[in-house]
Amino acid sequence: MSLILSGLDEMRMIRRIRFLLFLILLSGCERDVADGSPVKPYIEPGEVEAFVDRVIEQQVFVEGGEFLMGDFGAEFGEQKIQFDTNKNSKPLHKVELHGFSMSRFKITNEEYQFYLRANGLTLPVEDVESIDSKLFVILSTQPTLPAHVDWYEAENYCSWLGVVSGLPFSLPTEAQWEYAARSRGQFLAVATDDGTYKVTDELYNRNGSGGPQGINISTSRDRKEFAKVLGWTTDLLVSLPVDRFPPNPLGMYAMSDNGFEWVSDWYDPDYYSKSPVLNPQGPSEPVYKGADTDGKYAKVMRGVDYANAQWGGGFNVRREYFNPDVTFKNTWRDKVVRVVTDKTARCVVNSSVSVNP
Repeated sequence: MSLILSGLDEMRMIRRIRFLLFLILLSGCERDVADGSPVKPYIEPGEVEAFVDRVIEQQVFVEGGEFLMGDFGAEFGEQKIQFDTNKNSKPLHKVELHGFSMSRFKITNEEYQFYLRANGLTLPVEDVESIDSKLFVILSTQPTLPAHVDWYEAENYCSWLGVVSGLPFSLPTEAQWEYAARSRGQFLAVATDDGTYKVTDELYNRNGSGGPQGINISTSRDRKEFAKVLGWTTDLLVSLPVDRFPPNPLGMYAMSDNGFEWVSDWYDPDYYSKSPVLNPQGPSEPVYKGADTDGKYAKVMRGVDYANAQWGGGFNVRREYFNPDVTFKNTWRDKVVRVVTDKTARCVVNSSVSVNP
């Protein structure tokens, strides 16, 4: 017990020193934004400390342990069939992780925009004519919706949390993400309260949205009705509040819907066949790029963008990937477009000591 307490005290001391250094930097800081004009952070030092306290309160400690990572459906699923037809979620392999803490929610617009203000930054909307950029602007107005970010933005946000908190914040590794989504590696197909999809038993409803409504995971109808309440014309291409449905048994919300989540790993379709057992970090250097990533090396994404229990999806073992700057050349429009509205993130604290004792 004394070792745990000393570890906590050390983390708190480091946090305080780093926070004081950050305040010194903040007092004389000006940042250049996209249009080249300097912007001073409009924020009080006390706000930063209060913000950090709120973020730390949302961390769930995940005790370390061993689990079998990958598509376990054929061997351990209830119906003994694979959950994912893609080979990149195989083979099933042993992983051992040290303990860590993970945010119970995806990064919200409110949190991300606080970070932008604290650093004199603005939301990057490069192509205001594209459908995705228009949707991005709309979705960014609601504080409880997940922030839509590229990999670099997600990484910078988590790194900034590390600076102002003094804690080892980062994006999760792919192994950490799956271990948490499966409530410490249990054989749970989806990250809902009981590992299954639950929706209402109906095909059509009076509002004309159609289809079932989610009970423990979102559906197309939930997104359509949410957009309608807010007066948006986005139909089902919309996010939902990060706490809209119950968490998984570990306390994590929306890991099987409401947006892909970036992790730290470079993407390698064959990585599972050579992954180390202890704390795998992904490939040590970029591996995969192709036409589907606009010729750029890809980072791993986990979870799912828009879940719908009618056709499945959102399985905890699925692996997705995209180029980290989320831009690609649209040959039809002959210009570069940014596709970010289905990409989210959450941060972890890489410490075997809980930040919330």
